[in-house]
Amino acid sequence: MQLQTTYPNNNYPIIVEHHAFNYLTDYIQEYDKVFLIVDEYVDFNFKSKFESLLTKSNIFKVTVPAGEKMKTFHHYHEVLEKLLGYQLTRNTCLVAIGGGATGDFTGFLASTLLRGVDFIQVPTTILAHDSSVGGKVGINSSHGKNLIGAFYRPKAVIYDLDFLQTLPYEEILSGYAEVYKHALLTGQVAVDDIEKHFSNKEKLQSLEEIDQFIFKGIKTKLNIIIKDEKEQNMRKYLNLGHTFGHAVEYKHKIPHGHAIMIGMIYQFIVSNALLNAEFDVQHYWNYIKQLHYPVCIINDLDFEEMYNYMLSDKKNNGEGIQMVLLEAIGKPSVRHVDKDVLMKAFNELQSLAK
Repeated sequence: MQLQTTYPNNNYPIIVEHHAFNYLTDYIQEYDKVFLIVDEYVDFNFKSKFESLLTKSNIFKVTVPAGEKMKTFHHYHEVLEKLLGYQLTRNTCLVAIGGGATGDFTGFLASTLLRGVDFIQVPTTILAHDSSVGGKVGINSSHGKNLIGAFYRPKAVIYDLDFLQTLPYEEILSGYAEVYKHALLTGQVAVDDIEKHFSNKEKLQSLEEIDQFIFKGIKTKLNIIIKDEKEQNMRKYLNLGHTFGHAVEYKHKIPHGHAIMIGMIYQFIVSNALLNAEFDVQHYWNYIKQLHYPVCIINDLDFEEMYNYMLSDKKNNGEGIQMVLLEAIGKPSVRHVDKDVLMKAFNELQSLAK
């Protein structure tokens, strides 16, 4: 399965299939030097995939820590200086091979190295089906998640589904949250379909036919980012669940998708209060419990602390906190939300967890 972006220029392919890694050689032949930025988990499990590439004199491997802990100034400076030691020209390409954090980090590195070199995304997790497409790259700050970054398109996204075979259930859960988010943005039929297909932990853990839902998710995201690449309006919809979710993630360092799924439940509560929506919050709560998301963490949250983290969200304006809310399934909007509404919704969320 292949897609192609449809910008006025500088488009890139998105390849989603088993054995897709074999396409990489077609995209790196033109470069003087190529660096495979590989997260340690992938390097341990799939070292044999890189062996033939590394026999070439112009291809090098840099192994980096897996996960969000990579997205710091310390690691950015360390890897940047290491690459500059190779006497690079701008005819250099970085290849991000790993989860979403590895792609974010490598893309930001590419956007700043020599004022910009090419990079290719090779996502290896379900979660990265979302972050690898769209050109948002960056690292974290002490003030919050993804506050330092750029919009920088990859030259290609090569999504080899073989990498998903070794994912632990925690990684599957994290990635599924973004797949489910795309269904919520699409419509009720999409939500009913995905909930029926992955109705419990056992079915989700099997990953049966996950490729079709990943592909649908990427198509949903593409339909939005092509119309609004720099997040001036519609692209903000992709942050559904992220305002509160990022606050939870940053505070408790739980996996991204776990926090976003909690953020989407919170969003349903806020939507019911602010927009007079009629979401059956208990249904969605029961669903994420069936999949074994860590809902108990909600009892350990403090509203004022979460509120201060939400104030750092990039969607905010002079009026205060803005959230992506669903007026109905498939009908998102961005709304300003007063503190008292957020507090009441927070209390309701905690009452669900008791």
